[in-house]
Formats: sequence, C-alpha cells, structure tokens
Amino acid sequence: MTGFRVALSGDFKGQDGAFTFPEFDLSPLTATPGLEMLFLEPQEVIASEQLRDVDALILLSNRIEEESFPGDGRLSVIARFGVGYDSVDVAACTANDCALVIVPDGVRRPVAVTILTLLFALAGNLIVKDRIARLGPEGWSQKTRYNGIGLVGRTLGSIGIGNIGAEMFRLAAPLDMKFLAHDPFVPPDLAHELDVELVDLETVFRRSDFLAVNCPLSDETRHLVNADRLALMKPSAYLINTARGPIVDQAALTSVLQEGRIAGAGLDVLDQEPPDADDPILQADNAIITPHALCFTDQLFAGSGAADVRAVLAVMAGEVPTGIVNREVVDRPGWRKRLRDYAERFAKT
Repeated sequence: MTGFRVALSGDFKGQDGAFTFPEFDLSPLTATPGLEMLFLEPQEVIASEQLRDVDALILLSNRIEEESFPGDGRLSVIARFGVGYDSVDVAACTANDCALVIVPDGVRRPVAVTILTLLFALAGNLIVKDRIARLGPEGWSQKTRYNGIGLVGRTLGSIGIGNIGAEMFRLAAPLDMKFLAHDPFVPPDLAHELDVELVDLETVFRRSDFLAVNCPLSDETRHLVNADRLALMKPSAYLINTARGPIVDQAALTSVLQEGRIAGAGLDVLDQEPPDADDPILQADNAIITPHALCFTDQLFAGSGAADVRAVLAVMAGEVPTGIVNREVVDRPGWRKRLRDYAERFAKT
C-alpha cells in the first residue's frame, strides 16, 4: 500500500491551473513524511475512480454522492472547506466508514462580519447613496430623500443561534440593539449569555427589524422563510441571508420586495447559484445581492484551510478530528480499524 494520500477537489484550481486560494497553506501537508498530495480533475460530482487509493479528501464545492465512494474501502475523511455540507451525502459517508468534517472555527468570524456588513449597508441605504453620489450635483441634491435608520433600540433577530449566529450577536453587542432568536436546540444558558430572548418562529418574524438566517439547509429548513412568514414581517424590516439560498422561498421574497412589503434584503446566497441573468430577484432595487462570496477574505481561507489540514493530519495519526458532522461514524468498527491502522503506520513518521 502507498503512503497516506490526500486529494483536493479539482475546483481548488482555476481554469489556468493555478491554485485559487494562496492563503490556504498546504505546506504542513507537503512537509509530512509518508503523505502524498494530489489534485483531482474538476468534476461537478466526484467520481469513484477519482477517489480510488485516496485516504482523505479536502472538498471545496464539488458534490459527493453515494456513487462517489470507491469500493476499496480506503477513503476515511472528507474535510469540507467551509461549514455547509448540503453538497455531501452524509448518510453515504457514514455507510462507507468515512468521517465528514467541517470547519466552524474558520468561518465563524468572517461570516458573522458579513451579516453585519449587510446590516450596516441596508440601514444606511449604502447602495442607493453610492449611486446618487456618482450623479454629481443632481444626485447630491437628492441625499435627504434616502436617509437611513439608526440601530439603537432596533431588534436584531436570528433564525438559529449556532456557531455563526452566536458570533453575530457577540459582534453586535456594542450596537445597543435588542436581540431575539428562534432556535429549539440552543442551550438556554448560551442565549442568556448573549442576552438573546428566545421566541417562537412566528414571533421572530413579527418583531425583528433585521432578521438574519443562521440555520443550516436541510429537508426541514428548505423554504422555512416562505410567503406566510414573510407576510408577518414589518414593512420597515430587512431580511439577511448568508446561510443557504433554498432556506428562503425566493419567488415569495421577490414578490414582497417588488411590492415593498418589506424594506429590503441583503442576500449573499440565492436559490440557484449563479442565477439566470433574467432572474427577477436581480431587478429588486431594494436588495443587496453578492455572489456567495462576501465573507471571502484572506483570513477565511487561511483559517478554513488550516482547520482542514489539522483534520486530515489527525486522521493520519489515528486520532479523531474535531468538527465531525456524522458523529455516529466514530463508533463504527470499520472506521475505528482504519484509525488504528493509520496510527501504526504513520504515528511515528
């Protein structure tokens, strides 16, 4: 058997073949004795033949399906370059004794900053003011028509208080806003620590002046933000989504934006990415739309990459990495045996 083989999905390289994220430091992998690193060919759904004789995969955006797993029983960890894992068949990972790892530490602060960036831009009418400032005297004469709203005493709501939602509230603490959230799974002591009032789902829609979507995409959360719930929002309220596009019924959101039934939206994610050029959401002048990249910073890529590297090297050493999504894999005999084998082969290298 060859050494410990680590593959990176092909979308880590651009069309010119250059590595897309120079902040992602690969040197801890290339400097590890017994470890071989390779890049896969770009493919929307990674094929099983690409992963044959591979022990670990660092995954950007390509998809992993049941048929992606080779029959050699060697792939032991998929380290996702981010926290979303809707592109991965989690059940298939478990069935094939493969841990799926995400990197909450790498994205926590950058995505929370992204939410506040959209909040500030919406509150200050930033996009409109930028546009009229470029018109010269004619535009400048219109500036008092586009006053923003102050944040003191306003209500920041969240659907979910997970890793990113909690960080959002921590960063927003000096703004003197009121905090509330809906999350049936959050420990009450965390909500108390963050000074967040826990409410039911309908209440968070009714009372929020700014409502951020901070839950993962699942069968249960798909179109959780639907027409009925959008109808509960104040006409002066704003919706912010940096999580996953399909959590929001985009057709319903487009309608309420076009009709002015909410003040606006800040969207870093959409139902279809990229959207068609004629998608009506792109014509909503009360929406700020960014290409699922507003959090892309040097620190995001460095932090996410470092966390993926730590996960891969932990498995190579026969250790259980942090950030495992499918925790049930930890107790599966097949996966435990692989860790023991890795420990015997590589722990002293």
